[in-house]
Amino acid sequence: MKTQPYGMICPITHACEILEPRWTIPILTELWAGSTRFNDLRRGIGSISPALLSKRLKELEEFGLVERIEDHATGNVDYIRTQMAIDLEPALNELAMWAQRHVKAEVALRNANLSSLIRCMPNIFAAEELPNRRIVLQFHFRDDLDYDTIWAVIQPAKPVEVCTSIPGFDVDLFVETSVKSLTALLLGRTNIAREIRADRLFLSGDALLERTMPRWLRICEYQPEQGAAILCPETSGEHAGPVTH
Repeated sequence: MKTQPYGMICPITHACEILEPRWTIPILTELWAGSTRFNDLRRGIGSISPALLSKRLKELEEFGLVERIEDHATGNVDYIRTQMAIDLEPALNELAMWAQRHVKAEVALRNANLSSLIRCMPNIFAAEELPNRRIVLQFHFRDDLDYDTIWAVIQPAKPVEVCTSIPGFDVDLFVETSVKSLTALLLGRTNIAREIRADRLFLSGDALLERTMPRWLRICEYQPEQGAAILCPETSGEHAGPVTH
């Protein structure tokens, strides 16, 4: 007979006591992504306050999930995951898959914002799928924003540059979209063809870049076999079903 995993001493309850406080999992995820410095963690996580981030890091250190390393020669402080935190990766992977499948796209996208997009922009392009030359992409957002246009400059063997002012190069591909639509694409909650059909995405410029966008735009790796829960249709002709890429 299968053991029922619930009761007074349920292990899940003990795990929740450590992981439930707000921002705990985002902090661990940002550490997993490679951030080690306080300011990098704060930028990557988003709207967490410095005081709360400091408190959570101290708690995670006390629980044995994070190690604080101070360089006394320079005064720099780094935070790294312990093996105990690394052992959480399979569980967090499964949690991400569950969320992609069952959390409605509208809920997953409700906090989508341009600042988050700009932070992740250097990592969303698969350089190996782009022509081996300088590529300039212009993203214009239809949202009501203080600034509504950003540029990505992608050059061989160089880090991607994200600019909020005209970079001084000819634009290869113009992308007109919204913050919600582009975020939905990156999360795998919709696809390029669907957004174009719904008039939420417009591409103009280099025909090769336009045609190969599904290859060079990196989509969230967490894609359940059944498909992610997709962004609800906003045009009468669309049928809401699993996304296929």
